Amino acid sequence: MPTFKRAQRVADRIMEEISDILHREVGDPRMALITVTGVKVSDDLRNAKIYVVEMGQETCQAETRQALKRAGGFIRRELGKRLQIRYVPEIDFLVDESFAYGNRIDRLILEIQRGEEKDDTENR
Repeated sequence: MPTFKRAQRVADRIMEEISDILHREVGDPRMALITVTGVKVSDDLRNAKIYVVEMGQETCQAETRQALKRAGGFIRRELGKRLQIRYVPEIDFLVDESFAYGNRIDRLILEIQRGEEKDDTENR
């Protein structure tokens, strides 16, 4: 049976709570389009990196990143109310680049498939 570090369990809980806070508590309509894709917490539970992406986008717009930065204090305060840990981690929102990378790979694969289909029809 695998053992999980406490930091990972806290990260999973933070991910759930921040998603809920962004969609229910923050009044900014730009936050409704944000998806939390991952959370990494330091082993001492003092710092948390929150990876986000804007739905329908490969990255987050500058305005959305600014809104997240401005709401950071409120989000951290709400986390403190919901989590029962001694120190609420400092949170830092980062754009999850893996979605843009994955979309690029999908486009390249489609181009290759189209090229192969085109070659097959020309060879017949």
